[in-house]
Amino acid sequence: MNTNKLNAMGKMMPGMALSVSLLTALALSLALTSCRHTELKVEPSGSDLQFNDLATVWDEAMPLGNATLGTLVWQREGRLRFSLDRSDLWDLRPLDCFQGECFSFDWISDKIRQKDYDPVITELETKGHSNPAPSKIPGAALEFDTEGWGKVTQSRLFLKNALCQVSWDSGIRLQTFVQADCPVGWFVLENVPDTLQPRLIPPAYRPEENTAGNGGLGDSSLGLLGYEQGEVSRQGNLITYHQPGWDGFFYDVAVAWKRQGNRMVGAWSITSSLSGEKAQDEVRQAMQQGIQKAYNRHMEYWAPYWHKSVVCVPDTVVQHQYDREVYKFGSASRRDSYPISLQAVWTADDGRLPPWKGDYHHDLNTQLSYWPAYSGNRLDEGLAYLNTLWKQRPVHKEFTRALFGREGLNAPGTCSLDGHVIPGWTAYTMSQTTSAWLAQHFYLHWKYSADNEFLAQRGYPYLRDVATFLEQQSQVDGQGVRRLEFSSSPEINDNRLESWFPDFTNFDLSLMHFAFRAAGEMADSLGIKDEAAHWHETEAQLPDYALDEEGALCFAPSLPYNQSHRHFSHAMAIHPLGLIDISQGPREKQIVEATLAGLHEYGPDYWCGYSYSWLANLEARAGHGEKACEALRTFAQCFVLRNSFHANGDQTKSGKSLFQYRPFTLEGNFAFAAGVQEMLLQSHTGVINVLPAIPAEWKNVRFERLRARGAFLVSAEMRDGALVSLSVYSEKGGLLRIRHPQTGEIIQRDTKAGETISLIEN
Repeated sequence: MNTNKLNAMGKMMPGMALSVSLLTALALSLALTSCRHTELKVEPSGSDLQFNDLATVWDEAMPLGNATLGTLVWQREGRLRFSLDRSDLWDLRPLDCFQGECFSFDWISDKIRQKDYDPVITELETKGHSNPAPSKIPGAALEFDTEGWGKVTQSRLFLKNALCQVSWDSGIRLQTFVQADCPVGWFVLENVPDTLQPRLIPPAYRPEENTAGNGGLGDSSLGLLGYEQGEVSRQGNLITYHQPGWDGFFYDVAVAWKRQGNRMVGAWSITSSLSGEKAQDEVRQAMQQGIQKAYNRHMEYWAPYWHKSVVCVPDTVVQHQYDREVYKFGSASRRDSYPISLQAVWTADDGRLPPWKGDYHHDLNTQLSYWPAYSGNRLDEGLAYLNTLWKQRPVHKEFTRALFGREGLNAPGTCSLDGHVIPGWTAYTMSQTTSAWLAQHFYLHWKYSADNEFLAQRGYPYLRDVATFLEQQSQVDGQGVRRLEFSSSPEINDNRLESWFPDFTNFDLSLMHFAFRAAGEMADSLGIKDEAAHWHETEAQLPDYALDEEGALCFAPSLPYNQSHRHFSHAMAIHPLGLIDISQGPREKQIVEATLAGLHEYGPDYWCGYSYSWLANLEARAGHGEKACEALRTFAQCFVLRNSFHANGDQTKSGKSLFQYRPFTLEGNFAFAAGVQEMLLQSHTGVINVLPAIPAEWKNVRFERLRARGAFLVSAEMRDGALVSLSVYSEKGGLLRIRHPQTGEIIQRDTKAGETISLIEN
């Protein structure tokens, strides 16, 4: 995987080019004119993370990253600590349990029919879980002895600049950032003693006894990997560390620095054998370039990034959390990076393997992480996900042939960096509809970008592969109804035999409806009429959704929604798939309302933080602004740590969930951002709706350049409860359909590429 390459302006609309250029030039000018004594100019914002101390645990540290490298800034036992990480630090050893006769969906199905499920767990899960790998692994740490520095008076993460600044009462100050366009991190320390020297601390990879931790989430001592401990070497003002891994894999860490009077300026890097770079060369070139030039280039990414869209809401809890999610998204995903895993570039720094091995969960986690890319107008960052899935297409096709004996494509629900299956609960790791959910992201990118080249070269080919597999995997019964013999719904009935349903779950059913419908729509758009007709006919063979007596979506015909559960898998047809919507008529509106009522009736006992983020999106689709906002506030106040990381459990122990643990994962963070955007702009019905789900008390709201389907960029402002401006920029041209927020009238207009239409002028 190539290092992130700067694509500073992306495909900006012509009307924006001048303003973005001016913004970037201003940022660079400020940086250049204020660099006396290597001071890096910063721009404060109200959402900056600010404290009068430094965190003393890794998961509350200040996060910095560029989607390839990441660091966490905190203090540990009297030392300033940078936890250093890189996205492709992985142990990728294969597992024997995914070979042989047991690795077959036919074999699994036989065991289900025989009601003899224990062998499935033993062969496909227990044997795999007994191995410490495949797994994400940590990099190293950089430390400075802070004895005599006094107390920390302020630590601040400047979101606009992706820079952390820390001050001590002795006058010592730190500024640090991870350069946006290359695998280098920087630090500058002012007023430090001549004796100060950095220390590079390697992880403890020595073989040790297993150490359970973090609530039995599968993390354990790094020593179980069985590595030979890496070597740390020092030559003058350069420290290097070489760590061998499994089967020839290795990674290198380097840090270099120089003194400028009472200042220390340094650079660090991590490279892996997968990247083809050399850490020592990276820091040498960086030091030759200098920190000021590096910072200028850094801001050439971040200034336009923040300008892509702007959201301003009057609820400070929601606003601050939203801005922090937008920041983390830009730090964790880029066009040429690996996509966001459970912890992205902020792997746990606690001497253990990360929770759930830090892997890629395709049964919810990766999908939610990329929800905000579309309406948030950050399609470029979202391409990390799609580019990787496309590159892994051959791996997933081979997985499909090996496990299912089918053509087409299905991906494993849990996988490693290179897309290969790793152990998880079989009903979900081996789910038959995993790639249908992944395929929705190809569909969304096409719909929001109106990029017909993408549609022809990637979007439809991916959907066609997925639909081909689902057609082959399902059967048509004597009544002409298409079904799966066994169906599942994450993570209903946990890891028991009953997790396989003999009837269609709404989860699988909705994803199959979506896959066939989207494939038909895409083929229609490309003029492939015979294929389009085939996919539409195939979808028509599917049954309708299972509803209870109140009209609410069930888990399956045999199981109504009757329990609190963190995964709203039964409600997929409402959101994210948008197959059932309140705009479709009274019946559909009743389904939406009854389904949401059921969620509240059974309550949040077994919800995670991401459940509240997802709930906000669902409530927004129903037009429930107050409830959507309430869910967002609960997430921000109860399920995040002080550095804004989603910690899964209720950290306040206030009854928002019985889960009170704190494993850090990112999907809840980014689904939160999507929830805010869903309250402000919706276009999934083919009609653009402005401010469709805001609370009545939100009298002053503004957003700029949120993206609607059809490649329309929408800007609006409400002041004192009245909409004072509304404009639409047509990026590609085409038919605009927008509901006038004051009259309710649907306005239709053919637009030209580059045209701006003002519907309400200030």
